Amino acid sequence: MTSPTLSDVARAAGVSYATADRVINNRGNVAEKSIAKVREAVTSLGYVRNVAAANLSRGRIYRLAFLIPRGSNAFFNRIRQHIDHAAAHQASERVTAEVIEVAAFAVEGLQDSILALLERDFDGVAIVGLQSAALEAPLAELRAKGVAVVGLVSDLPHAARAAYIGIDNIAAGRTAGRMVGLAHGGQGGKVQTFAGSLNARDHAERLAGFREVLSADFPQITVLDPIMTKDEAQVLQAQMQKVLSQQGLTAIYNVGAGNSGLIAALDGDQGTRPFCVVHELVAHSRQALMERQIDLVIDQRPDVEINRAFTVLRALIDAKDLPPMPDLVPTVYVRDNLPADTLTDKMKAQDT
Repeated sequence: MTSPTLSDVARAAGVSYATADRVINNRGNVAEKSIAKVREAVTSLGYVRNVAAANLSRGRIYRLAFLIPRGSNAFFNRIRQHIDHAAAHQASERVTAEVIEVAAFAVEGLQDSILALLERDFDGVAIVGLQSAALEAPLAELRAKGVAVVGLVSDLPHAARAAYIGIDNIAAGRTAGRMVGLAHGGQGGKVQTFAGSLNARDHAERLAGFREVLSADFPQITVLDPIMTKDEAQVLQAQMQKVLSQQGLTAIYNVGAGNSGLIAALDGDQGTRPFCVVHELVAHSRQALMERQIDLVIDQRPDVEINRAFTVLRALIDAKDLPPMPDLVPTVYVRDNLPADTLTDKMKAQDT
């Protein structure tokens, strides 16, 4: 039995093919009565819209944008490279992707960048988000224009986006807390935490999860207030050098980036170093694990995140249900389970 066609839908609804096509592809300029008839025919016939054919006939190009913090952050260098790879792979499917760099941890800068998108012809946007009510209005304008919006890595205000692509950052922070607690072997201690900015939801959630575990299960360990670094390696190195002079420091946890500065400070210290947990497997953190300068890396698999962002944005643009996808679970690396070959080895010249 052949599947019903759009012509079948038009005939059953008693409308022209052009009218049925307008309704199915959300082109507007159709009376509500005709819309109701077409939708009733779709349901009764079991018609399934052929998105690929519709896009081909309309010359559909998926114009995607990715708003990424600017700078030489090694993790976001990985993100940019994965975006380029995914876009090149999907070019034959008429997908384009543009990376737009924005100031890191700057709410006003991100707000301005989102407003600037209103003047561009994008179909979908993935944004490394910040938590601020100031972003809600421009994001609402963007979505009202018909642009699909998702949060990437660090989420946007929930009501302002259609989906979030990233790990559960509270769980990631709890994992770090569990590892730090176990490393103390039942003894007391003092942990210094670092963050780029608590305006970044991923940083705030990691820190919250970390504190939850230590407070509940390892109360003998004191968690010091986070030192803010804006993920800048030089700032982190300078702050780390000051921290290392403290008495009784037993662990370090950086929820953000800039870890090359942290590693440099640890490398120059002659004392017994604290237990150290960082995020993202890049060239310098991989090397630091191998050389025993740090102990644990929690990685969020940006290759998976970017592939998923492309898939989700295309589904949203086509008004399709999102495909079933398992939760993104971070990978915990120690020096004993490092992958034999990773993208990080190809990016050493870009690391900071």
